[in-house]
Amino acid sequence: MPPHLSAGRPAPQPPERDAVDVLIDRALRLRGDVDAVRRDAVLIDEDDPQLRWQRALCELAVHHLDDLGAHLGQLKEGMPTGDAEQLAEEPEPAQEKPFDEPQPGSLLSRVGSAEWNLLTDEVSWSEELFQIFGRSPQAGPLSLDELPSVLFPEDQPLLTSLVTACLVDGKPIDGEFRILRTDGRMRTLHMMGEPVLDADGCTASMWAVLRDVSELRRSQRVVGRTRESIRRQQHMAQTERRMAVELQETVLPPWRGSLRLPQQGPGALDVAAHFLPSDSSALIGGDWYDALELPDGRTLLTVGDLTGHGIPATTAMAMLLGALRGMAVAGIEPGALMGHLNQLLQSSAQPALGSAVCCRFEPATGTLAWSQAGHPAPLLFRNGAGRPLPPPDGVLLGAASGVAYEQDEVHLLPGDVLVLHTDGLTRRSDRSAGPEALLDLAPRFAEARTAQECVRTVVEECGGTERLDDACVLVARIGA
Repeated sequence: MPPHLSAGRPAPQPPERDAVDVLIDRALRLRGDVDAVRRDAVLIDEDDPQLRWQRALCELAVHHLDDLGAHLGQLKEGMPTGDAEQLAEEPEPAQEKPFDEPQPGSLLSRVGSAEWNLLTDEVSWSEELFQIFGRSPQAGPLSLDELPSVLFPEDQPLLTSLVTACLVDGKPIDGEFRILRTDGRMRTLHMMGEPVLDADGCTASMWAVLRDVSELRRSQRVVGRTRESIRRQQHMAQTERRMAVELQETVLPPWRGSLRLPQQGPGALDVAAHFLPSDSSALIGGDWYDALELPDGRTLLTVGDLTGHGIPATTAMAMLLGALRGMAVAGIEPGALMGHLNQLLQSSAQPALGSAVCCRFEPATGTLAWSQAGHPAPLLFRNGAGRPLPPPDGVLLGAASGVAYEQDEVHLLPGDVLVLHTDGLTRRSDRSAGPEALLDLAPRFAEARTAQECVRTVVEECGGTERLDDACVLVARIGA
């Protein structure tokens, strides 16, 4: 297409070829890096909206770089000379292409130009514009009056407004609209243009560059949809976390600080506990702790953990802890109590696995009867040294039906410190620390005067470490 008329404008100077080569080289390298990331993203999990969003952004970046490479290549070639027939007859000089040949759906070679002469009614389209519209050159270009006929009806007023503002008010054109090609395909075009003035300053013609941005807009829509999906997922996760926290706070013991159990008589326990949320999980888990004075004057101590996170885990925890409290108040022994909890999880509508420790302390004799279900054993600290209690047999709750849980007894002395905890307290991302991290605190426990001081020591030691799960710790100090 011959260059348009532009009165009073200096001819633009072409950029230095070396500078264009540098830009092409940079674009090539950047495009290769982004494409490598995109190829890796093909193998991602389609169910993860965060990863889908990352892949969509990679594809969008590739589209932009493809389009940039095409324009830089045209800039390097310079403006073509001669008419269209002469250019069609002359072979193109062999040269290195900055990017691969366009594939279907690519943004490459999807830019065309047009000029509508208002004085002669002559219309000139580039070959690329015929390809964009899916129109045969033999059918000729569309006039400004005919152009709206290929647009979607709802986009026609926009085009009319853009053209009117350009021809009447001399405003540049910058807008997008959708067309329906003769093959039935819908394409989105971005049109940029301006009026061409004659020597008297009147509008002589209008020229425009039309760019097929269909794939670009598709990629942007994918990015937008995945972003909204992530936002919805985050909102749901925040809502679930809030509900799980509220449920957990309702179920767990309301007391804070130290608790004396039983409240009257010698040999009472000084009890304190603390819950430590996970650093690596956005949801609350099914950990619990409890200390309860029983009707016969004995004391219940328990900690446990259920698999999973969020509302299902906290709901199951509430059900299990409520059943445990009820059976303990009814006088059921720890071993038999574990068997009933196992049966409860086995028959639950939402099966889960859990681990637990259940202890019953007799203050008059200092006897601790206890049972466990696949849970870390309580740690007994005495005279500045600590050791785990030998565990009686017991499998995870909900793992098998008809399982019998053993029960063991140990005699506690005044000044002893008993520590119950869930495994998330000492399990770390880099290694499995086990109970050693707590056993090393024996000298500090010996100096502590209350159970609350012992809990503060545990939190100072383990509270700042990166944990894979929620955790809780319960400390009982045997009084004189």
